[in-house]
Amino acid sequence: MSTSETTRYVRLRVDVVLEIDGPAELTEAAEARIDGDEFMPEEERVHAREAAREDSAEALAYLVEPFDLIRDVPGIEMVQASWSSEEVDYDPDALEWDLGEEDGAEEDDDRP
Repeated sequence: MSTSETTRYVRLRVDVVLEIDGPAELTEAAEARIDGDEFMPEEERVHAREAAREDSAEALAYLVEPFDLIRDVPGIEMVQASWSSEEVDYDPDALEWDLGEEDGAEEDDDRP
């Protein structure tokens, strides 16, 4: 069977570090998204608004939609998605934040 005849699954991992420089605007946008969600039960909506007001990471999670990243990409169908957000201590000079070499370094170490 050629690759054009088989279904192929690809896991896309994306790490994004964002600086929140307008927490009030972020919270307002999250609350608007929550209020506009016609499928969210009222009890959950109350909890979601409260979480968004207390934590910028929670507010951001209500605004990020993984499907938006691939909506216009031809030839694919999203099968599953998950995402999370959390506040972190960010130091751009620390090795743990060097995202460009994360996968490549491991592969190079295994070569003879």
